[in-house]
This record gives sequence, C-alpha cells and structure tokens, in this order.
Amino acid sequence: MRIAVVGSGVSGLVAAHLLHPYHEVAVFESRDRIGGHVHTVDIPAADSSLLQIDTGFIVYNESNYPMFTRLIEHLGIPTQSSNMSFSVKCDRYGIEYNGSSLRQLFAQRRNLLRPSFHRMLLDILRFNRESASAIRNEAAQMTLGEYVSRSGYSSWLSELYLLPMGSALWSVPRDQVLEMPAAFFVSFFENHGMLTVDDRPEWRVITGGSKSYLAPLVRPFRDRIQTGTPVTSVSRYDDHVLVNGNRFDEIVFACHSDQALSVLDDATPLEQEFLSSLPYQKNDVVLHTDTSLLPERVNAWGSWNYHISGDTAGPATVTYNMNLLQSLDTEETYCVTLNATDSINPDSILYRTTYEHPVYTGKGFEVQERHSEISGLNRTHYCGAYWGFGFHEDGVRSGVRVAEHFGISL
Repeated sequence: MRIAVVGSGVSGLVAAHLLHPYHEVAVFESRDRIGGHVHTVDIPAADSSLLQIDTGFIVYNESNYPMFTRLIEHLGIPTQSSNMSFSVKCDRYGIEYNGSSLRQLFAQRRNLLRPSFHRMLLDILRFNRESASAIRNEAAQMTLGEYVSRSGYSSWLSELYLLPMGSALWSVPRDQVLEMPAAFFVSFFENHGMLTVDDRPEWRVITGGSKSYLAPLVRPFRDRIQTGTPVTSVSRYDDHVLVNGNRFDEIVFACHSDQALSVLDDATPLEQEFLSSLPYQKNDVVLHTDTSLLPERVNAWGSWNYHISGDTAGPATVTYNMNLLQSLDTEETYCVTLNATDSINPDSILYRTTYEHPVYTGKGFEVQERHSEISGLNRTHYCGAYWGFGFHEDGVRSGVRVAEHFGISL
C-alpha cells in the first residue's frame, strides 16, 4: 500500500521505520529538518570543538521508556547516565531549594528554621503515600486542585512542589496544572517512580545529543522523506486518500492534533471533538549561558530549575542545566530556558526556537481512552505523544500502535 505519514517527529518516524519494509511510505514534514522535539544544536566550544546540546527531548530512563529503550538498542545508539535533580526558586517567598540531598534541600539555611518548609516536606511524604490510592477511589474524578484542597495539604505543597513539578514537566502555566485530572497527574508520578524518595530510576541521555539516533532510524527510507513540504489538504474517499492532491491508500497523522484538524477537508464530528479536546500551546525556548536564571546558591542548582515569579497565571519558567544533564565538561554553564526570554542577557543567547506542548484537561483524558474510535477507520490513523503523557516514550508507543494496526511490531 501507499501510505502517507504527516509529520516527522518521533511518532511519525517510528511508524514509517516499521511500515517501510512492507509498504510504500512517504513522509511529509513542513519544516526543513526532521525530528520534531529531537533537536540538538551544535555550539562551538572554547577549544574549537563542537558541543552537541539538546534543546527539546533530553532524558529518558529504561524503566519508564521500555519501547524507546528497545528502539535505540535495536539501532545500536550509545547512551550515558545523566544527573536528574530539581530545584525551585520562588521570588514571592524568598525561598530556594533542591530536593536531591539534605545539603541541597537546606542550601538556603533559613529553610532549617521555617515551619512552613518542614510542613511542606511532611506533606510531600503524605502525598507520596496517599495519592495513588486516592485516585482509584475518592479522587478518581477530581482535578488536582480539587484533590489537594479537599485533602488539607498546605499551600506550600502546591505552590512550591506540585505546581512547579507539573508546570516544568508539561510546560504549562501553574494554574493549568491545577486543572489537570488528579488521576492523570498522579498516574504519571506513580509510573515514573516519583512517589518515593528512594529507588528512583536512573536517567540517561543519548551520547552526542538526541539527534544521534535520527540518522540510523531513517536510513532505510531517507529518500522517502520530503522536508519543507507542508500538507495543506487531505480528502478521503472510499478507495483512496488525497494528500496535497497525491493519491495514497492510507494516511497517518503524526502531527499535532490541531494541525491534523486544520488540514482535514472532511473531518467527522468525532474527529473534530477528539482533536479539539487535545490542544497545544507554544513555549519559547532559549539556549544561553546566563546563570542568573538558576538559583542564587550554586548548591541549589539542579538539572531542572523552576522559577516562580509573582504572576501565578504566567507561563512555565524552567531552566535546564545542560552541563549537569549532558555531563558537559566546560567552564561555561549552558542553559535551556522556557518562557523567560526577556529575563535572559541578550549577549548570552546562542539559539532560540519555539516548541508546542500538549495541554491536558479532563476531556482530553477521556478522549485518550477512545483513540480507536477515530484511528484505524476511514483509511486514517492518528499517532503522537499527545495520546499519552506527552513524552518521548508516548510518542514511540503511539507510532508502534499505528504499525501494529498493519500487523507490524517493534
């Protein structure tokens, strides 16, 4: 069969990689590069070598990313261990901490004498202990905000732990984290070993940057990928599909939900309902060397550093310390910051781009469970990380699910 794949993010490339040996595949990508959020930037180092610094997908772990792990092992891609730690800096309360160790937790010595800080630590332990059971019982239909409020947790647990974590993980404003289904939020924490202070998974990065796995992944069908070729029109008929006027037997939408909906000439009511329930929002991303975005105390620096300003409805402001994440042995500290471009010294900016991330709501959570009601029908298939938690493993799983519809597995 002739199969069109729209989008060359991880879902589309995995689907195309699996389908190619058995079908005639054509991949359409609107940008001039492939990979979606797999985007490594080459930066000249002081010794004239090139540093490969990731700006989108960065880390994974073997426990929670089994299909992605299987994929890169199949491709023979080298990986290395990563430092995975999280810090919070809050202007409103004048507080900063890093949860990796007692020394970093109390890097700001005043935290030792703050009753509210100690209450927050106890609430974190209680949340870890109780939340997984709660979402299977009384909190099954609650938002995260409702669950936290009704459970009597302190405001600091929400403001200085749950909301920064959720905002950093899904790149959404803090107020949107409160509107997430509690079951979605807690399930992610549970599945990723984040409801325990020990026995957490070992995080890893791709040696040489995440883009290193793209070339071997697409090598068998590289000549079937058309970059700089946006799909503008898709029409479906009983015996074929027209993509930009070209005839195919099937189409795989491996782009974002709103992008798929915008090019479908004949979207069904169910497609309109489902795809509009899984929206995306833009986030500014800057690679730079301005360490003022990190906590004031170096001991509090983490791999992920969340900054809380006075604007509770503002966008997620998180800075990744790439030296820690990718083990960069350089005098300069390289950072990737989301949604704080105006706060970055312009002279320190090395690269700037925009990524779009899914926004999760109760309706979207329900729609995810009904994927088969629009995918695999009418010669049309849908895949993308937005059908899961929005992470790289979800993208791989989604691409594999499409291939499995054709009887092909990873």
